[in-house]
Amino acid sequence: MKNTGRIVMYLLILVVVAVSLHKYVFSAQPVPPNFAARPIGLYTHIFAAIVALLLGPLQFSTRLRQRHRQLHRWTGRAYLGIGILIGGLSGLYMALTSWGGPLVKTGFACLALLWLYTGFKAYSAIRAGDIAQHRAYMVRNFSLTLAAVTLRIYLPVLMMSGVEFDTTYTLVAWLSWVPNLLLAEMVWNRRPSVQVRAPMA
Repeated sequence: MKNTGRIVMYLLILVVVAVSLHKYVFSAQPVPPNFAARPIGLYTHIFAAIVALLLGPLQFSTRLRQRHRQLHRWTGRAYLGIGILIGGLSGLYMALTSWGGPLVKTGFACLALLWLYTGFKAYSAIRAGDIAQHRAYMVRNFSLTLAAVTLRIYLPVLMMSGVEFDTTYTLVAWLSWVPNLLLAEMVWNRRPSVQVRAPMA
């Protein structure tokens, strides 16, 4: 069951990456006006988010961490430095200038800020050699990364259920990440952490 869940997650990530590249990079169709007005912010966020989505699952691979520690560290640095730092800052910019009312902007802005904060805490923890805290914040951070996936699940489901687009977009600005974070805390971070120290990354 555990492996099945991972496979489903990987497949969903690959689908989101493929759809995003097709829609915003390879397709000749124009992007929405609010995105087209900010191409640098949009494409920076897309590139960084794709890096985070593709590298994120690798950070939880026990085999990679044990057998290829240096590769684990470098992919982790790329995940946090490119995916989270650049993705979070560009995501915050896009959130504050996005289409929609204050609830939409606040929802996506909170997502970006928490993405940046949990990434910073994960990095600070591993620099201090605190593996337990590093893992806990990486779990929180990756649950927020997966907002890119859950957003694309909730959006069509709500629209097919008859909810108006304005209401749908407002809901997914929060639904895309709040349940993810709660699930991460209740399931993956619920067990008591054992304080483990490690050399600085």
